[in-house]
Amino acid sequence: MSDPKTELPIIQKLFERIVQSPEHVIALDTDNPDELLAQMRMLAIRGGTSIYAWDPEGGITPLREAGLYVPGTKRLADALRYVLQSMHFGVYLFMAFEEFLRPAETLFLRRISRTAMRSERKVVFVGHQVALPEELDGVYQALSMAPHASQRLRLRDGRWVS
Repeated sequence: MSDPKTELPIIQKLFERIVQSPEHVIALDTDNPDELLAQMRMLAIRGGTSIYAWDPEGGITPLREAGLYVPGTKRLADALRYVLQSMHFGVYLFMAFEEFLRPAETLFLRRISRTAMRSERKVVFVGHQVALPEELDGVYQALSMAPHASQRLRLRDGRWVS
């Protein structure tokens, strides 16, 4: 596992990218969703940010308070309805979602993406090579946690190159 002190600034930058995204629905590609969730939990606890996670066994839970679940959010459609009706800022991480989204769930995601919200709410599907249905093309943003080799500077022949 990575050093939490060095990883937190990376997660803060990712969190800022999520919040500043023009889209309300985001597909986040990561090789290690469990580590991402742990780092987001630390960010929520230390920074007091409203980050929630969903899993099919418990539903939506605030990352700041382990063990508390929002009643009636175990099913994905119910969780998306809750996000749509919520009046508060929040980033909702959907970790163990089914690759195949049913029409009702796709409809909720389209409504979330079109709704002008007073307080930002972001629905983030997290996984390895997340693929959302074709019906959602153009209404979500794809982000990646994978490091880009071209962005790393290297010293070659006495000069820095990317």
